[in-house]
Amino acid sequence: MSLSRFPAVRCAMAVVIALGGCAGPGRDVTWLGDATLEHYRNRELSFSRPVDGPAVSPRKGWKRPPRTITAPTEDVIRDLGLAEALKLALENNPVIRSRNGFLSPGNAILSSPDRVASIWDPAIQETGVLFGGRGVTAALAAFDPEFTTTMIWGRNETPQNNTFISGGLSSTVGETGNFTSTLRKQLGYGASLSVGHDWSYFGSNIPATTSVGGGSFNLHPSTYTGNVNVGYRQPLLAGSGTEFTRIAGPVTQQFRGLSGVSQGVLIARINNDLTLTQFEQSAINLVKDVEDIYWELYLAYRKWDAAVTARNSAQKSWRDTKVILDGGGKQGFTNSDEPLARDRFFQTRAQAEASLSELYRAETVLRRMLGLPASDGTVLRPSDELVTARFEPNWEANLVEALTQRVELRRQRWSIRSMQLQLRAARSLVRPRLDMVGGYRINALGDDLFSNSRAPLSSGYRGLSHADHTGWNLGVEFTVPLGMRSANAQVKNLELRLAKARAVLDAQEMEISHELSDAVQQLAAHEAASRSNFNRRAAAQERVRQFEIEVFNAGTKTLDDLLRAQVSRAEAEVAYYTSLVAYNQALTNLHFRTGRLLAVNNVQLAESEWTPAAYRDALRRAWERSHGLEAEGLLEPRPSPFAEPGSVDQLETPSRSPEPESPAPEDSTRFDLSAGSGASEQPKVVPATHNEPIDGTRKTPQQPDAQPKTKPVAVGKPATSEPDGPDPVSASPEPRLFQVPATVRDLADRFRVTKRRLSERLIPRLG
Repeated sequence: MSLSRFPAVRCAMAVVIALGGCAGPGRDVTWLGDATLEHYRNRELSFSRPVDGPAVSPRKGWKRPPRTITAPTEDVIRDLGLAEALKLALENNPVIRSRNGFLSPGNAILSSPDRVASIWDPAIQETGVLFGGRGVTAALAAFDPEFTTTMIWGRNETPQNNTFISGGLSSTVGETGNFTSTLRKQLGYGASLSVGHDWSYFGSNIPATTSVGGGSFNLHPSTYTGNVNVGYRQPLLAGSGTEFTRIAGPVTQQFRGLSGVSQGVLIARINNDLTLTQFEQSAINLVKDVEDIYWELYLAYRKWDAAVTARNSAQKSWRDTKVILDGGGKQGFTNSDEPLARDRFFQTRAQAEASLSELYRAETVLRRMLGLPASDGTVLRPSDELVTARFEPNWEANLVEALTQRVELRRQRWSIRSMQLQLRAARSLVRPRLDMVGGYRINALGDDLFSNSRAPLSSGYRGLSHADHTGWNLGVEFTVPLGMRSANAQVKNLELRLAKARAVLDAQEMEISHELSDAVQQLAAHEAASRSNFNRRAAAQERVRQFEIEVFNAGTKTLDDLLRAQVSRAEAEVAYYTSLVAYNQALTNLHFRTGRLLAVNNVQLAESEWTPAAYRDALRRAWERSHGLEAEGLLEPRPSPFAEPGSVDQLETPSRSPEPESPAPEDSTRFDLSAGSGASEQPKVVPATHNEPIDGTRKTPQQPDAQPKTKPVAVGKPATSEPDGPDPVSASPEPRLFQVPATVRDLADRFRVTKRRLSERLIPRLG
């Protein structure tokens, strides 16, 4: 085709080429009007800040300068008890702090705030919607009815080249309209049900005629064609059943290779319990950190008091020495004693200043853990006294309590339970996909949707109501990946992960026993050290008193001996309170290792209140279930339980520990500082309300005379009471379910046999 026949096309191409050349790069452009250069950036990346201003803390006093030894302030002393400190820490820390991250470049609050534990973590997990973090609400959303509707209108004008077919029309006009509405519902046992209603409208300007001379053979120039349909799909092999749907979610909504078998309601519920265990662990760590720092501040006050006492004693010795030497001297005193006493005074003053600085720092650390400002016009001072009574823990009781109440073990059991359920669902997917499909529909045709005419096919909805034209379909749909490599790999992967999780649980139980053993050893060591240091302190005080008489009155001792005695007294004072604080921290560590730290401090974790409408809805549903009829004749009329509430805390520990007694000193000096301290009373253990997975993973013996409603877990008697019976800690009437699967165990045995054979063959050759 030559372009010479189309001059208009040639002109258009010339204009396009000219415009393209003018818009090319490097061309000088002249702008109309006067304007300043704006919106010009010579770089792509730069540092910027959000539009919102910086957040300002609403707490009062947080802008006050810190307290230092060079700028002392007249602050009010605030006596603080341990119970009040724990209360403040739990109230003022919605974002849970940790003492390990303070002043560290890797402080999680500053470097990775998304990973910091907070009171919102359980709710965040509950409302999660993404893969791997779906909450119960998102998992239940898969069973929500889904309504879809579509309404589309159209018009199409088409020129006709054959007027015979178009009925003599040079242009035909077709008007279309489509209305589709579908309601789909995913059922709990894997099936899906859909109900739909469709209408299609078509109107044309072609006259309705039956003559051969032209026109269409339609009865009406415009018609409505519609139906009401019901569809049903039921998986029969892979992904079938209520158990699979509860674990992995509906099989029809899974993304192959992405969602796995962890999108069901049960896995979402277990993920919530895992998040609760993490939150509980964070709360336990917070309580332990606060209690340890509280006693460290107490020790800082004692060290400062000992340093001030040593400073005052050195100052008094210096003044007395100077007075004696200025008065002409005395037997046993030389001119070098005054510089010696002065040196000792400034040394003790520097130590007192350092102790005061450490006190301020310890008080700041405690303020941080309590969620208080660094300086608010008050000085925190511990008001509780240290526990000095002897505490002898019962090893068997504490070991069983640790194996049943440690949060780490409960979290691992939940992980094992989750993998067990996922393994069941994964084994279902090893089978081929076989679905039964069926449908039923009622068809209709009408000139109008609604019509008062009684003529046939005049009203579409009248035809639907009469149901004269119906249709149905029934059949099966079969899908199978040849080889099943992905499904088999998923099963093998879950088997290996389950074997590892069981081995990890066994290692965790062994690790906890070692931790508890170390806690008991440290408790005994610090208790013995506190007794010895108490006697040392008494001897050091008596030594100073005797040396003061011998130096200043009798003159039989030198000043250097007195100064050394004062140093020894200060060191003995600090050593005594250091060992006593370590003894109290060892008590806290023992409660921490046994998993009863929150209960000892009367701390209970509970969710906040819901809205009144939620309580009314829950009560209404509870009454519905109470008045429901039992589904008789089914294989499983009720879902199998997978959690038991609060059973691990229903412990009875007879003769847990004897009555604590005051440690007796080794000499005639009495050591009884527990009077009035209330340390002889055992703290009451308050049972918590957490859930435990039902998988038979505990290793604790059942108590014969206890019959609780849930699975009994109690403390066994000491081994000395039953010399002929099994060990109460290792023996258990329940079968151990944490065993390696047969396939993995066989592979391991074959590997060991092969390795031994290779060794037998290679060793002679190498020799």
